[in-house]
Amino acid sequence: MKLSVIYHSESGNTQKMAEAVVEGMNKVEGAEAKCFSIDEADEDWIKESSCIVVGTPVYYAEMSGKVKLFLEKCGKYGLAGKLGGAFATANFVHGGGEIAIQAIQTHMLVYGMMVYSGGGSFGQPVIHLGPVGVRGQFEELAENFRIYGERMAKKTKELGI
Repeated sequence: MKLSVIYHSESGNTQKMAEAVVEGMNKVEGAEAKCFSIDEADEDWIKESSCIVVGTPVYYAEMSGKVKLFLEKCGKYGLAGKLGGAFATANFVHGGGEIAIQAIQTHMLVYGMMVYSGGGSFGQPVIHLGPVGVRGQFEELAENFRIYGERMAKKTKELGI
């Protein structure tokens, strides 16, 4: 089962969190997860992936322009029926991470993807929409991203997609 994490990162923080998501995904038996910068995405791997997670830095309480452009052009990946998720990195606790995640998830729904996070069903850490990393706390929050990745891979396996 292939899984893809696609991200945009200027400072390296979103990339680090993408790598943590992949670590969590690869804990699940049968999972083969890889992360790609938007600029170097492996089109064939993404097409073959059952789960797509998109990560963005937050700019002005929204996803980055590069992520928005990617999402507007990613219909070529045949996303309908795949599991989708999102995460964000922000400079501030209330910098708009959840808004950016919801915007990504909206694009996924338009493509016919099934959006998932696990919500509060697993208890702590509660990840309602997707994890948000905050400047100065990336190291301590990385475990939430690993847990999120593991949850996404487990759900993908459970669904058999």
